[in-house]
Amino acid sequence: MQSFFSSTLLLTVLLAIGLVFFLRAASKDRTTIVEIKSPLPPIEVLNGVNAWLKDRGWERNGGDADRQVLTFQGNVASSKTLAIFLSILGGLGSCCLGLVIIELYPSINWWPLLLGTIGGPSAGLIYNSRANRIESLEIRLINNQNYKGSILKIKAHRDELIAMEIDLGKSLKLASDGSLLSSPI
Repeated sequence: MQSFFSSTLLLTVLLAIGLVFFLRAASKDRTTIVEIKSPLPPIEVLNGVNAWLKDRGWERNGGDADRQVLTFQGNVASSKTLAIFLSILGGLGSCCLGLVIIELYPSINWWPLLLGTIGGPSAGLIYNSRANRIESLEIRLINNQNYKGSILKIKAHRDELIAMEIDLGKSLKLASDGSLLSSPI
């Protein structure tokens, strides 16, 4: 019977390791570089993108005129819903670990169940601290004599690039290779 509890403990520890990797993946940096083309003149496209970024809370952080680069910075907030979800998962997982420990060592009584009061809030706090960060967005104007419009190379968070393509795609006639809007699933 003891081997049954040991294997349950092993599975619970593996679930805890999975939760740690889920926390890491939820707050992972997803910076991507994409090339966007528009038949409109560069000044019109840059002004449109600049206004859109200011509306979304991004601040211009300088640039390099020689390299034709504009840099913006913005604070990326964590998702409250995901923080609550991770706190619930952490609390339930910690309570399960406590139950397994109680079964292995019955003389401890109910004390291992208090792991749930540590695991739940700590999972949400770890996610919040890692996901709240300042990110940068870099726009580079590419000169191409063969193309009459504008070519921009943008380095930013993947979600920001998707929002840009959806919001500005029609008004500025932006076109990319479409890989941002396609799902791997």
